[in-house]
Amino acid sequence: MTTVFSDTYTPPDDPLDILHHDHEVLLVNKPSGLLSVPGKGPHLADCLISRIQAVFPEALLIHRLDRDTSGVMIFALTPHAQRHLGLQFEKRMTQKTYVARVWGEMTERKGTVDLPLCVDWPNRPLQHVDHENGRAAITDWRVMRTGNGETRVRLSPKTGRSHQLRVHMLALGHPILGDPFYATGEARAHPRLMLHSEVFQFRHPDGGQGTRVRAPCPF
Repeated sequence: MTTVFSDTYTPPDDPLDILHHDHEVLLVNKPSGLLSVPGKGPHLADCLISRIQAVFPEALLIHRLDRDTSGVMIFALTPHAQRHLGLQFEKRMTQKTYVARVWGEMTERKGTVDLPLCVDWPNRPLQHVDHENGRAAITDWRVMRTGNGETRVRLSPKTGRSHQLRVHMLALGHPILGDPFYATGEARAHPRLMLHSEVFQFRHPDGGQGTRVRAPCPF
């Protein structure tokens, strides 16, 4: 039996928050609650790429963030930039740093989660750890501060699996606060998923210069 997760999609009407714009790339700060790309059905048509293409018709998708995750996303403005950035993602040359608030006070200061992930088919779109069928997934984490029964952590994914950070923190016993899929009880009772893509580093398609773009964490 398939478990269906559905809720009313009411995306925020925030104006585009442009972090960087030049002749090759556009980086924006995606708000929590907005899909990166359209979902199935007209009620899920409103998304970040459609809003961007209304202003920048030439914009091309490179990657995605979960609907409930906020933070830096990059879009190509030329086919050359799309190919260049696509190769960087494929070869793991880009670097993304997230900030999260998680349930419980972590006792260790840093570590690495190396647990393979795959879709939990009876409960899709959930993912789970699967040592037999999962794809490699690695996340470095470092505690920023603890207190009041929670921990603020900096997360650096080395791979880009679906729900990777959410499942890896759950596997440590510290689900991300406000997570509608993986948190329960008080950990779930927050106004949003407390996960934000704060920093994105890449090689610029025009010349290869190292470029770093930041969107300050809103929580």
